[in-house]
Amino acid sequence: MLHNPQYRNNQQLVKSTNNNHLNLNSNIKYWMFLGLCTSLLLHGLISFQHHNLLGYILGIQPATASPTPTVNTIPSKYINNAPVPDWQSITFKSFVFSSPGSVELPNVEFPGYKSIRSWQAGQSLDEVMELGDFENVFNLENFSLQSIGQLSGISLVNTKLSDFDTVKWQTVPELTKAIPSLANEYVENVPPIQDLIKKILGVTNINGQTIGEIINDFPQIKDIELGEIDLSDYNLTSIPGIEKTALKQFSNWQNTSISKIPGLNQVTFTNFPNAPVPQGSIVGKLDLPLKEVESNRQRSISGSDQVGFNVSCTNNCAHIELSGAGGITGSQWMSGKFQQVKGGFGILGNLNGGKEPTGRHPFGKGFKQVVWDINEGDGTASTAIFFRICRRGGWFDLGCSPYFIGPFPFFIYQEKSPIFLGTPLTIP
Repeated sequence: MLHNPQYRNNQQLVKSTNNNHLNLNSNIKYWMFLGLCTSLLLHGLISFQHHNLLGYILGIQPATASPTPTVNTIPSKYINNAPVPDWQSITFKSFVFSSPGSVELPNVEFPGYKSIRSWQAGQSLDEVMELGDFENVFNLENFSLQSIGQLSGISLVNTKLSDFDTVKWQTVPELTKAIPSLANEYVENVPPIQDLIKKILGVTNINGQTIGEIINDFPQIKDIELGEIDLSDYNLTSIPGIEKTALKQFSNWQNTSISKIPGLNQVTFTNFPNAPVPQGSIVGKLDLPLKEVESNRQRSISGSDQVGFNVSCTNNCAHIELSGAGGITGSQWMSGKFQQVKGGFGILGNLNGGKEPTGRHPFGKGFKQVVWDINEGDGTASTAIFFRICRRGGWFDLGCSPYFIGPFPFFIYQEKSPIFLGTPLTIP
């Protein structure tokens, strides 16, 4: 047989080419298989978030490595990295009702007293709350209209007398008791009082007499309130000295709505005579937000000032579990959306069935902070605040209601983020 060298070389070239094609196909299949396995492994590691080692390496584990920043609507500053309200930027108008409501109060005969408090969605807190609700808390009664004007920037010269609601139920003798110098003023120098006497008593020849003399000569004037005439016809300063008088000097000052005291709803909380301040400096961390399927929780640090702040929970125990120093780890702040506790005292303590959402007072007794919505999926818990109705002092003390006027959105917390707890803090 003849052997053709060129033929043999061609055959070897074909074999080599076929082998290269086979090797290339094998390599492609190998890399495709390796890529598939790698992607499945990556997906599995990233998806398993509770033990996400790769997530820590790649920096994609927000729940435990670096809490996702949460947008809070309340102006904030920080104590030990925990957000607290920046009262310099907060007024009564900062709190807006999200839904309508009303409550009927005991029917008591106080001048200016309102037996029903009602509110609509979109109304701000100042339109519902009254001076007496914050007596001995914010001490708003120590303000004068002049000091409020200086803090709020309003002009009292351009303010109508009718804008100061308190004056509507004052009698002339009560005004002179609140403003002693008024008794020595000649009646013609105080147009509202002059017009009241002329209109209601029918007396016209009063010029040249002091208001004190008028009170002595016409004792029936003690039963006539200034609201009997149209006070919008007069400037506030038409009653000499009214702007320099402390609000607490006026009769039944407690019944005045915050919005009916010129400028008060524009004064920031930090400028109150007794501004709310953090109670202590204790801070914990939100370890876990847990929904209402939880039960039998015994390490509570929430409750009320009437029953203490270790009220345990049996059923529907939505709460946040905390971590921190001093035994805080494992303690629980129950959600007030699901647990109600006894609150309030006196006659008003019966309002709302005598119950209020469980919570704490990290910033004093002016309001109550309550854990509200729990979102396990996002690892967040929202809080809200509630206010109460009070009518203290006088000849008939009605006490204070439970904290149930709300909820108003407060801080939102993310897992592992600091939360200000305040005092008292006793951990079971």
